[in-house]
Amino acid sequence: MTSKSDVMLTTYKPGDQVEASGIYCVTHDPTHTQEHEVTVVFGKKFPPCNHCGGHPRFRAIRLAEHIEVNQHFK
Repeated sequence: MTSKSDVMLTTYKPGDQVEASGIYCVTHDPTHTQEHEVTVVFGKKFPPCNHCGGHPRFRAIRLAEHIEVNQHFK
């Protein structure tokens, strides 16, 4: 299992497994669009962009446990 600090330091690309749920900053091809934030969920895969394909890169800016796996809400 990857530590939270490792996740915060890693840059992910489309097709990589999401190792921790949270808010990620997405960088696209600069001719396509500006950076923006998205919410991603543990266990899913980072998706390609509909416009610039495999170019996006994802960096965690705030990790948070998904409510479906939190012990208080099962």
